Amino acid sequence: MSAMLRPLFVVFALLTVLTGLAYPLLTTLAGRVLFPDQVSGSLVIRNGKPVGSSLIGQSFQDPGHFWGRISATSPMPNNGAASSGSNLGPTNTALLDAVRARIDALRAADPGNSLPIPVDLVTASASGLDPDISPAAALYQATRVARERHLNPAKLNQMVLQSVQRPQWGIFGAPRVNVLLLNLALDRAQ
Repeated sequence: MSAMLRPLFVVFALLTVLTGLAYPLLTTLAGRVLFPDQVSGSLVIRNGKPVGSSLIGQSFQDPGHFWGRISATSPMPNNGAASSGSNLGPTNTALLDAVRARIDALRAADPGNSLPIPVDLVTASASGLDPDISPAAALYQATRVARERHLNPAKLNQMVLQSVQRPQWGIFGAPRVNVLLLNLALDRAQ
């Protein structure tokens, strides 16, 4: 009997060492060497202190900053530990009411803006944590931000266009603007 169990325990111990110790250590080391920024949480540092992550949305309320997508996390917005979508379908009255309220808030914040409101400013992403908005959503807000900060709108539009990140490798995703990075650049410019 022990002749049958010994190989079983040896294989079990070997696989435990390989999959429980060696593989996690190897992948952690490879991640730290090849992707140090991502492994550390893609933290954005300002004046020696972390101010956020470029991978998780931030809630900006000040009219002098660009606003990101709505966060679907609760009990607090942009909570990485509570990543989830709202699971509300397009005909759900709660979603429609939330979208209408967000449209009203955007119109009230910039009453002279007659441009169509981009959908990503009134809906949450699937994770509820999206740090990016479309270039159209950033340009939609540029008039309000320029007015609040007493900036030249054309100069601010140029800043927005310079902050557009292209699709990964030119094919994956859509052009996007990271709200935190744009707001930090805006703060530095003044």
